[in-house]
Amino acid sequence: MLRMESKSYLVQMKGNGHHGKTGVSGTSLNGTGGAGKGVHDGKLHVSVNGSLYPAKVKSRRQRWEVKPSEMANNTFNPIRAIVDGMKLTPNKDKPMIALSIGDPTVFGNMPTDGAVLQAMKDAIDSQKYNGYAPSVGYRESRQAVANFYSCPEAPLEAEDVILTSGCSQAIDLAISVLCNPGDNILVPCPGFSLYKTLAVSMGIEVKLYNLLPEKSWEVDLHHMESLIDERTSCLIVTNPSNPCGSVFSKEHLQKILKVAFRHCVPILADEIYTDMVFPGFHCPSMASISSDVPILSCGGLAKCWLVPGWRMGWLLIHDRNDIFGSEIRQGLVKLSQRILGACTIVQGALESILNNTPQSFYNSTISFLKSNSEICFKALSSVPGLNPVMPSGAMYLMVGIDMDHFPDFKNDVDFTEWLVTEQSVFCLPASAFEYPNFFRIVVTVTEEMMVEACGRIREFCQHHYRPSSCNSNDLDQ
Repeated sequence: MLRMESKSYLVQMKGNGHHGKTGVSGTSLNGTGGAGKGVHDGKLHVSVNGSLYPAKVKSRRQRWEVKPSEMANNTFNPIRAIVDGMKLTPNKDKPMIALSIGDPTVFGNMPTDGAVLQAMKDAIDSQKYNGYAPSVGYRESRQAVANFYSCPEAPLEAEDVILTSGCSQAIDLAISVLCNPGDNILVPCPGFSLYKTLAVSMGIEVKLYNLLPEKSWEVDLHHMESLIDERTSCLIVTNPSNPCGSVFSKEHLQKILKVAFRHCVPILADEIYTDMVFPGFHCPSMASISSDVPILSCGGLAKCWLVPGWRMGWLLIHDRNDIFGSEIRQGLVKLSQRILGACTIVQGALESILNNTPQSFYNSTISFLKSNSEICFKALSSVPGLNPVMPSGAMYLMVGIDMDHFPDFKNDVDFTEWLVTEQSVFCLPASAFEYPNFFRIVVTVTEEMMVEACGRIREFCQHHYRPSSCNSNDLDQ
């Protein structure tokens, strides 16, 4: 039996080499095809035109060993990591109220408009949208989005729009086209956890810039600017904010743009909630006030039209001074080809959805969210130890916990876990957004459930609250 070494050599075959029994690249191993022997000095050789060469022998795995990729191992969702580690055992005597899920459809009290449903029915019945679409989306659907969001300060055409499988894919495309492994991006804190999940999986560093609760969650501009270096490839701005529900003023957005311009950093504007702004507040798109900073804006149907499961998003390319040029556009097209884009039926319905949804539907949604936010804010503002921050839009409200007054609990995760155990109310601890000692409330539940939940939170806090003068020895008194 021959022992074959695993060391490999590439042998260029010439001549006949076809006589006799062949075993390696069609060459003779029994010596009949040319000079030399199959084994020389204890090693397998091949004869080529009378000369002996070490044989190339393929190494073979001896056992199964299939491991996940580095990207898979590096993919980490902070929300799932925290929630999955919580011991959530609701009080069996109280029905569960989940104020944790950022899905407006969960409780059935916020249906989409009939015009939206009819557009989908018409698209299905037409049978025009059962096949593949271009990876960037149907041109007429892209033009519909361009028409809907175009304005004199930030004009758009179909070529500036890429349709995506939800806003999440738009964010993925934007990060992927702007960043290389070893680069860093600036992300708001607290902020949407997906930014970090995507970036870290690609070998991109995430730097968190602070938002200020005492200033309705405005950006700490000095802190943000201090984080920028030569490897900063993208600044993410979320407006309106998840998880804060804040809406930046035009003046504040202009200050952010000045920082980006000074350091030549493009902006990824997550504007999925851009049309969910409470009366009295205004939320201009970043592109509409930028004359010199290129922006990739991400949005979609999910929240404003209340259909997150339809997975229809878009990425809007707002170039300035041809900074992105053709290379970024071509890069986005190439990246979009990794999957075949958004659902074609929803694409077929898109123009009708955008053009025919009545203003009354948007007004009703915003009125409900504002009312529930006010109910929650008013109720919790009078609870000792809690500090809610009134939102200006989106679907969320953040509540600060003065942990010094709640010595029974180690942190916000412990606090919210026991809130479930005792009161069957689940709020998402803000550690999931890397912002400890707060929790987030989703305000899409029914008014009755919101009132009930706030009452239970009050009861919970009254039971566990301790004045700051107390110490651990006084807790049982």
